[in-house]
Amino acid sequence: MTRKTTWRIGQIVPSSNTTMETEIPALLRAREQAAPERFTFHSSRMRMKKVTKEELAAMDGDSDRCALELSDARVDVLGYACLVAIMSMGRGYHRTSEARLHQRTVDNGGAAPVVTSAGALIDGLARLKAKKIAVITPYMRPLTKMVVDYIEHEGFEVQDAISLEIADNLEVGARDPLALLEISKRLNTANVDAVVLSACVQMPSLAAIQPVEDRLGLPVISAAVATARMMLEKLGLSPVVPGAGALLSGRY
Repeated sequence: MTRKTTWRIGQIVPSSNTTMETEIPALLRAREQAAPERFTFHSSRMRMKKVTKEELAAMDGDSDRCALELSDARVDVLGYACLVAIMSMGRGYHRTSEARLHQRTVDNGGAAPVVTSAGALIDGLARLKAKKIAVITPYMRPLTKMVVDYIEHEGFEVQDAISLEIADNLEVGARDPLALLEISKRLNTANVDAVVLSACVQMPSLAAIQPVEDRLGLPVISAAVATARMMLEKLGLSPVVPGAGALLSGRY
């Protein structure tokens, strides 16, 4: 039997998201430098421009169509690339979304495992055995409060959270990831087990993950890093990417 070496990565993304189609490929391309597997990348979009609870709920209703479109392409794994859209639908909703969208791919004859960035972040924190965490989000404060509640309902304590209060999703995606080097210094990280440098898959953070982790001496992750790890696990591949922080280091 020939061993599969090329994998199709599918992503459901908000129409204004520009980051997950750069950070997920960047992570997996970095992995290609040390491993034989190769990846192609495929997306379907849901309309969303402003990060408000109303737009997020309307957008989530479009995710079923996107799952069908991606399963037409017979992707090997499907990622739902909007953390706050899932979390805004109520506690634990990532499990409901993952099961429903997976069933859409099954019904379409192109069964694929489904990863939500929300569920991947929760799983990543659990793998780090984190209890107390600190978080940075680009959201307005009410949405950040909702994200904190969602995470805490999953059994973690959010000791500190910084809200950058940016409502326009394109503006979020245009941020310099290295700005997080200074912003992270404002976090209260005393006694925390891990830092979520970007609890939003649209806010770029990849270039800052390893430098902030090196400075703090703590595991530093993002929603995108956690999503990449979960995708690799669903594919049965080793979740190791060089220079992407503790979660992808091979230690967990």
